Amino acid sequence: QKQLVESGGGSVQAGGSLRLSCAASTYPCMGWFRQAPGKEREGVAVIFSNSGSTRYADSVKGRFSISQDNAKTTLYLQMNSLQPEDTGKYYCAARLTYAEYDCRLQSLFGFWGQGTQVTVSS
Repeated sequence: QKQLVESGGGSVQAGGSLRLSCAASTYPCMGWFRQAPGKEREGVAVIFSNSGSTRYADSVKGRFSISQDNAKTTLYLQMNSLQPEDTGKYYCAARLTYAEYDCRLQSLFGFWGQGTQVTVSS
C-alpha cells in the first residue's frame, strides 16, 4: 500500500492562505477531502493525473486550487481567501481508476492519509 503523508496545515486568520502538500507515489486519481467537527467528510477537489483535469466543490471554487508537481509524486492544495467555515481536518486520498469520468468528488477513494488540521479564525 502506498503511503500518503499530508503537511502544511496550520492556523490562519480569515482571508489568509495556506498550501497543503501530500507526498505520495503516483496515483491516477487523487483528491483532497475535509471534515469539520460534528460534520460528515466532504470532497474538496480532485485531479485526474493523466490529463490534469480537476473538479471542485462549489464552496471552494475560485478560492482553492489542486495541482501536482511534474513528477506527480506530490499533490498540492492551494487555499486562498480562507474563511472560518473552511476549518477542519484535511485529508489526501487516492483512487485506482484510469477512467477520467470515474475521478469525481463522489467517487470511492481507497487510500487515505492521516490528515492535517486547518483552523481559520475570524
